[in-house]
Amino acid sequence: MKETFSPTFTGSGPLPKHPSNFAPFDFQPRTRVICGRGTISKVGMLVREFSGSRVMLVTDPGIVATGHPERAICLLRECGLETFLFSEVRENPDSRLISEATDFAHQNAVDFMVALGGGSSMDCAKGVNFLLTNGGTMADYKGYGKAPQPMLPSIGIPTTAGTGSEAQSYALISEAKTQTKMACGDPKAAFRVAILDPELTVSQPPMVAAVTGIDALAHALEAFVCLRRNPWSNSHAREAFRLLSLAFPIIFAEPNNLDARMAMLWGAHLSGMAIENSMLGAAHASANPITAHYGITHGIAVSLMLPHVIWFNSEVVGDLYQELSGQSDGAKFLVAEVDRLALMAGLPRKLREVGISKSIFPILAEEALQQWTGTFNPRPLTEDSLIQLYEAAW
Repeated sequence: MKETFSPTFTGSGPLPKHPSNFAPFDFQPRTRVICGRGTISKVGMLVREFSGSRVMLVTDPGIVATGHPERAICLLRECGLETFLFSEVRENPDSRLISEATDFAHQNAVDFMVALGGGSSMDCAKGVNFLLTNGGTMADYKGYGKAPQPMLPSIGIPTTAGTGSEAQSYALISEAKTQTKMACGDPKAAFRVAILDPELTVSQPPMVAAVTGIDALAHALEAFVCLRRNPWSNSHAREAFRLLSLAFPIIFAEPNNLDARMAMLWGAHLSGMAIENSMLGAAHASANPITAHYGITHGIAVSLMLPHVIWFNSEVVGDLYQELSGQSDGAKFLVAEVDRLALMAGLPRKLREVGISKSIFPILAEEALQQWTGTFNPRPLTEDSLIQLYEAAW
């Protein structure tokens, strides 16, 4: 009999060996989560619940081609809501795009934001929310908690199972001139509601599913061992890793398997919650300069660096990798698992395969060391250690 994916499967690993290693945490749930097939149908009703009347729908041209935004507009207008489509989002949105989108929001006097798409659409909507309500430029909000004024209510509807941005209060925006990524966060920027509808992810091309899925897996792996890990974040990261590693192969073998796609969406959301309540590490810190200099898709850059970061960190968190994987040699198992899933999806496994020159490693290392995420890596980073990571990945 053909085996099917069961999202209700429950697994358990050993209890944490060192509970005292967990950092203190302060969890404040900010986002209502509506999960299930066809739940996008609730979007108009939800906007009305928050007294919205003029909605800015933020998405990208690729998503427009799927027909999802047209459906969302119909649902919103059926509820008597004026809706204004901004569909110019590009991958890795920068400060110039956010300014353009904010002008659009001003011109249409919007009072509610809906983001429909991948992480870039989510980030763009949050970025607009910062500038529309608090003024200034995105650089003014680099860091956390720098928006003094209230922000508009918003809804996030992911069409990919990857960034988990719908679960986070951060917008990741590049500075237009340098393409340096800025993490701009504030509790008020979090979506009031996240709608997780697996039917929306069926339209994503296999390569998009691959790079976003690997990124979500990396979020779980990094959050589980970072310096800000805590019982709350680790419980989410552990379950995210389980769901994602189980469902990832199925969505390639059975693209219309909605149970597996729901598991991917939920796993990505849990990874996002884990990040929101902890942080990331060296894989993301080392990947961001690669994307900035070469325009390589974020998920690919992360997948290239992640195995080598796991080996690097295993000297200090080998027991945590063992706990997460349930294997005696956790690091070895996790490296093999990341490579297995990446190869299954047709992703490159070496930096040289995507045209990166060894001569730029010192520059990449210098910039990676400035990435905020790297400061939470469980093993301290230096320029020399980062160069060694790039060399190992080359």
